[in-house]
Amino acid sequence: MSNPINMVSELYPDVPFQKLLGIQVVSHDTDYAEVSIPFRQDLTGGGDAYHGGVIASLIDLTGALSAWSGHDDKKGMQASTVSLNVQYLSGAKGEDIIAKSYAVKRGKELIFCSIEVYTLTSDRLIAKGDIVYRIV
Repeated sequence: MSNPINMVSELYPDVPFQKLLGIQVVSHDTDYAEVSIPFRQDLTGGGDAYHGGVIASLIDLTGALSAWSGHDDKKGMQASTVSLNVQYLSGAKGEDIIAKSYAVKRGKELIFCSIEVYTLTSDRLIAKGDIVYRIV
């Protein structure tokens, strides 16, 4: 079984949308990924709090990266998010944020991932989410 996670994690920050957000792949392992976004004022929804769309995007991107880990590329390389669920718990004001994702179940095509988002400095949980990701 080949593992495209190294290739994917190297290319991830260069995808146009990920570049726009300024994501950084912090770490990855089988069924796991960590991705951060450094604080930028232009990513806020007003004041110093991140726009909810930035947090939802981080949840989606980190979940997708964990879904790629352990994937056998002989089974296909076309992928998409099937569903995304976000629970906002607190605001992230003026701090870098980091998401940690686990692929908790792998089916034939669907991968179920659970993600938590924290502030990097104060390590405060600000959002939780789940995605279902499909690779064929």
